[in-house]
Amino acid sequence: MQQDIKTIGLIGGMGWESSKIYYERANRRVNELLGGSHSAKLIMVSVDFAEIEALTFANKWDGIANIVVTSAKQLERAGADMIVLCTNLIHIVSDAITAQVTIPFLHIAMATGKAVQEQKLKKLLLLGTKHTMEKDFYTKTLRDHYGLDIVIPDEMQRNQIHDIIYKELMRGSFTNSSKRQIVEIIHREQAKKGMEGVILACTELPMLIKKEDLDIPMFDTSNIHINQAVDEAIKNGNDGQLTKNSSILETLFSKYVKGMSGLFSTNDNDTIDVIDAIGKMIHKL
Repeated sequence: MQQDIKTIGLIGGMGWESSKIYYERANRRVNELLGGSHSAKLIMVSVDFAEIEALTFANKWDGIANIVVTSAKQLERAGADMIVLCTNLIHIVSDAITAQVTIPFLHIAMATGKAVQEQKLKKLLLLGTKHTMEKDFYTKTLRDHYGLDIVIPDEMQRNQIHDIIYKELMRGSFTNSSKRQIVEIIHREQAKKGMEGVILACTELPMLIKKEDLDIPMFDTSNIHINQAVDEAIKNGNDGQLTKNSSILETLFSKYVKGMSGLFSTNDNDTIDVIDAIGKMIHKL
């Protein structure tokens, strides 16, 4: 049967290193699930990160909201069936997006919380930019919706991680020195607070830290996020195809019954019951 895949709209550029990961992983995920020559249906709007960075440092979240809402509207007009924001931090303005578009918006913290819950873990360390760690838009979602106990590092370590993200990772620099620093932070926090896992809530962090670097489960939020988007695109696409197919079958069956009606007696209750049952089965498809 032909696959009817929904189109995923990506808001990228924050930064572009992680955006290309979203694009690549979406295509790989579709091919893993469907095989053959299948690839993802994607539309991307990429913003200028310098604008986002300046507004972030100035705490001008309304300005950032305007930029990403404009991007989301562009995606909707272009025919996207859902919106994925290829960043963790900028989900701080996700309410502005959902208020301005009519297509589904897939929140990265909701996707992550579901993945953690599936592993039956409760206490986790959250790493990301200072805003992601300190503001409640991310931790509140994880606590309120999934009952998770979220821990963040102390202020000095938060500053250290934040600087590595903005001064190195966002600019495409991934060094062993920075990897060691962040792994040491995770190990210290694990020893002090007994976390069961770590959430890498910055899309660039999993490009630096790998699961083999740690002895507790690591949650790559960008990978979890795009996987959920692809799964939704395929599931909803197939649901639409099944609805279409069942409608065609119903029409053909109806025409067949009308054509054959002259062959049966109106008192032939067994035949009528069989035809009625088949019709109901087709309707349920």
